[in-house]
Amino acid sequence: MAEAVHEISHEATHSAAHSGRKADRFVGLLISVLALMLAVSEMQGKSAQTNALAYNIEASNLWSFFQAKTIRQTVLRTAGEEAALAGAEVPAVKKQVESWKATIDRWESEPSTGEGRRELMARAKETERKRDEAFAKYHAFEVASLVLQLGIVLASVTLISGLLGFALASAALGAAGLALLIGINLAPLTVAAMLPH
Repeated sequence: MAEAVHEISHEATHSAAHSGRKADRFVGLLISVLALMLAVSEMQGKSAQTNALAYNIEASNLWSFFQAKTIRQTVLRTAGEEAALAGAEVPAVKKQVESWKATIDRWESEPSTGEGRRELMARAKETERKRDEAFAKYHAFEVASLVLQLGIVLASVTLISGLLGFALASAALGAAGLALLIGINLAPLTVAAMLPH
């Protein structure tokens, strides 16, 4: 839809520039300002979408690492239990079982590297939070883009029909689009929560 709106915007501003009427020039300027805000909204929306996808991949990798650690712990724990049952009184077996238990504990929490299960889980959850916020921003920018596109179309209708009511509606949509852009950048989750899904 953005390409069609861009084409409408281009044609409308071109005809407004060559029109002798002052109102048409004002509408042409309005269209240009709305197109500028639309470009900013589209750029920020694509950036939010890219960030969301990157966070999604990162979270998936962290959860995979977490699962691998869990599997390794389970295998080592099972081997330790079997070894303890088979040779409970043999000192070498006891020593090996204790070594395995220390490894299992280290895999559970390893703050120095951030690669223990607890740390991986915390990192994965934080990355998921960032992903969800980026997707919310992306959705909000899509709504802002839609509002701005509608504003451009209404302003173009003003040039065709000569009815200034469409220009006023267009200006109102432009103000709403600008408010959305500002709100998304200041409080993305609050704005996203207010928008329809």
